[in-house]
Amino acid sequence: MPETTYREAVRDAMSEAMRRDESVFIMGEDIAEMGGSMGVTQGMLDEFGPDRVRNTPISEMAIVGAGIGAAMAGMRPIVEIMYQDFTTLAMEQIVNQAAKHRYMSGGQLKVPLTIRTQGGAGWSPGAQHAQQLEAWFVHVPGLKVAFPSTPEDVRNLLYASIYDDNPVIFFEHRTLYGLKGDVPEEIEPVEFGKARIHREGEDVTVVATGRLVHEALAAAEEAEGEGISVEVLDPRTLLPLDEDAIVASVEKTNRCVVAHEAVVRMGFGAEVAAIVQERAFDYLDAPVGRVGAKFSPLPFAPIMEEYVVPHARDVLAAIKKTVGKN
Repeated sequence: MPETTYREAVRDAMSEAMRRDESVFIMGEDIAEMGGSMGVTQGMLDEFGPDRVRNTPISEMAIVGAGIGAAMAGMRPIVEIMYQDFTTLAMEQIVNQAAKHRYMSGGQLKVPLTIRTQGGAGWSPGAQHAQQLEAWFVHVPGLKVAFPSTPEDVRNLLYASIYDDNPVIFFEHRTLYGLKGDVPEEIEPVEFGKARIHREGEDVTVVATGRLVHEALAAAEEAEGEGISVEVLDPRTLLPLDEDAIVASVEKTNRCVVAHEAVVRMGFGAEVAAIVQERAFDYLDAPVGRVGAKFSPLPFAPIMEEYVVPHARDVLAAIKKTVGKN
């Protein structure tokens, strides 16, 4: 199992799909010669040429719209939106077109479109380049939403996304690109709607996404030193969501904390908390705790950014409060 970075795993999934299938291509702003703003597509132009690694104009609506058309015509396009903040410029195409065509055609049309985008705090990008907007998209019937946290999962989930016949919003976190992990040589596509337990525990379940998976694991390690056994569960895909795995974990631990980088109010964690109280209320020994960013645009100043977004210490505080050790 060679060690691979998150960035390399994304590139490998796309490249392998493109080698195997001529219908797969990628397009986005500056993805060809430049290799994308985060260097994810570096080298792909040399291998696949400009017809399959296509630079686009600076128009997110046009990029996604062209991807939808190509998908309905039988291709399997991968669209890169440089920052997930910029998906706001393509919401009409994503929400009213990509998500609806298969349903409105009675299944006669398929939209096998993968929209890759990245974001997240941790490098002072400011308020317009680091939002976490996953809660917007899980509210839209017809979309699938993935948010992998490890090199292995990002490669396997991205490959699965490319070959899904539905539009997929595929979130990558900027600060995870350099993360290294063991990745099997063969791609093993992950089934959507299957969570992963990164750490077994007995006292409290932490349901975490993206970067907060690693913050939760760090918090769990520290909590262990205080006699608290923490289970860390990563949904991996937010839509569909593995509700059964979350409920089963909470039934075992009797407590739950949800953690994500997006703001707490109306965040994805609110849906998880609702599911837990609806399906596992009789098992709960404490209210569900929520961890997320403060309700503020992301500050540019590093010290203020550090203050607004959640970290391992925030997850640990929620864990201790939930188990009654704060």
